[in-house]
Amino acid sequence: MKAKSSEMLMLAAALSLILTLNLINVEPVKAEVSGNYSIEHVSHKVGILYNGYIVINDTVRLSGTSPESFLIGFPQEYGSSLVSCKAYNPANLEQTFQVIPNVQLGYGNLYGVKVDFLGRSPQVLTVIFILSNSLISRDAQNKSLYTVNFPAYPALTKTASICNVSITLPKGARYVNGTVEGLNYTKLELPALTCNPANITFMLSSDSICLFTVKEFKRVVSISGTGDIEVTDSYYISNRADEKISSIAVVLPPNASNIRAEDDFGRKAGTPAKVEATTNRYKVSFLMPVDIGKFTRFAVKYTLPREIYVKQDDLNFEIILPAFQDFDYYIEKASIIFAFPEGAKVAHLSCDDGSPTTLSQEGLVWKGVIYTQGVSYLNTFNIKGAYKYNPLWLSFRPTLWIFTLAAFGAVVVAIIKKTQKPAAKLAELAVAAKAAEPTSSDIESFIRFYEEKRRILSEIETLGASLRRGRIPRHTYKVRKKTLETRLAGVSRSLEDLKLKLMAASGRYADLMFQFERAEADIAEAEAKISDADARYNRGELSPEAYRKIIEECEQKRDDAEARISGILVRLREETHSST
Repeated sequence: MKAKSSEMLMLAAALSLILTLNLINVEPVKAEVSGNYSIEHVSHKVGILYNGYIVINDTVRLSGTSPESFLIGFPQEYGSSLVSCKAYNPANLEQTFQVIPNVQLGYGNLYGVKVDFLGRSPQVLTVIFILSNSLISRDAQNKSLYTVNFPAYPALTKTASICNVSITLPKGARYVNGTVEGLNYTKLELPALTCNPANITFMLSSDSICLFTVKEFKRVVSISGTGDIEVTDSYYISNRADEKISSIAVVLPPNASNIRAEDDFGRKAGTPAKVEATTNRYKVSFLMPVDIGKFTRFAVKYTLPREIYVKQDDLNFEIILPAFQDFDYYIEKASIIFAFPEGAKVAHLSCDDGSPTTLSQEGLVWKGVIYTQGVSYLNTFNIKGAYKYNPLWLSFRPTLWIFTLAAFGAVVVAIIKKTQKPAAKLAELAVAAKAAEPTSSDIESFIRFYEEKRRILSEIETLGASLRRGRIPRHTYKVRKKTLETRLAGVSRSLEDLKLKLMAASGRYADLMFQFERAEADIAEAEAKISDADARYNRGELSPEAYRKIIEECEQKRDDAEARISGILVRLREETHSST
């Protein structure tokens, strides 16, 4: 009898524990579904970007009293591929909502996000997810066949009366088969917490897809005193395809002209060819194909017409430039740098989407920087800058050089008068002056050596990452690192010699080199603080929040310094072009 009573007590305790766990599991869902509303209609759209990233657009129409927040998601297996998420009111695009990722949804088989309406509950909500290109693969035997994985339906906390699904394939692609009915299908009474992974296979023989990742994008906009606009778009990409990449397509602002491409060392890579006029897309061919899993840098340079982008009212100028318009590829990190004319007084620099901007002054030049992360055509915005500029500044440099040459000439004449062999002394001074003045070859060598130094440092960093992931043995790592460090030492010596020669020169070269030195010092300081923060965090001396704040501040300082160096290199390249 006692044994039977004991068994009954154990059974009751087990049932109580199971009930408690179930209540804990469903609590997040119950908290959200308590609102007195229903889901009338859902539009579930799936698209593929040029570099293989997947865009999911879920537009939900509600009826009744909207809740204070809204939960939506997809199967858990796609959670690790989520790179970006945004939510907004499609009836008012400026009304965006806070998105909290990785929220519990269902019973562990779903990945959810929470959209916080902050008291502005809409009747229609759009949530856009961007998933990485790890969900798309290419057939090993037939290179024309691609398979893409995606959620067949959104996961909601209430039944949706109707869900319309549409899948848009890349241009020229043809549907082959899949786990869903086709490219367009409808589901009536879509159940709550639906978990339905899906895939389709399509055939594509053109280059409408290229599997790569844009790790970094930098745009430097240089405005001359006459309002002419010279732009350099720099890309840092990695090859995610299963074969070498010999070219990719990039998008430029409308009406770009004088377009040319350069590799990481400033070598001309041929004239990009326009492949699509509507989106102003150009094909850039590489001098050397990018190997599987490898990285490369390249730049596209062009000019923009002042008649379209710059408005002038007497001495007041205004420039309006679109950012990321028609960019159908995902960019992890992006920065846009404006270099205003020497002597200009900048009134403001702003983005119409509220993105933060930073203005700073270096000598007589104002610069503005916009930083952003996770961008594509979905993040298009306009940048507006206003400044005041007096055309008399155009004669500032020539006048300064005339006075400098006049002063130098006066010194030469005075020395000649005090010597017994004026002709010989004059020749010696002329030779010395000519030797002191840097040549275009010196400037090109400086740029080439610096780019080589940056590439070697990147290779050392990649080598260390390969060791940590166990891809190469430690002995191989030491040998390769020693080789790279030897090359780095030689390049650094040559770079230092050229830097000293440019510093010894008078005028703009010395000023640029001092700016270069300050930027390099800022980078070194930021890297040192990051290393120190890593060590302190690993020892438990920093909280996660404090650690994250330090890293963000240091990375921003480092990025700003790198942007300044990029601007200096652009100005040096312009010097070499103007002297040839």
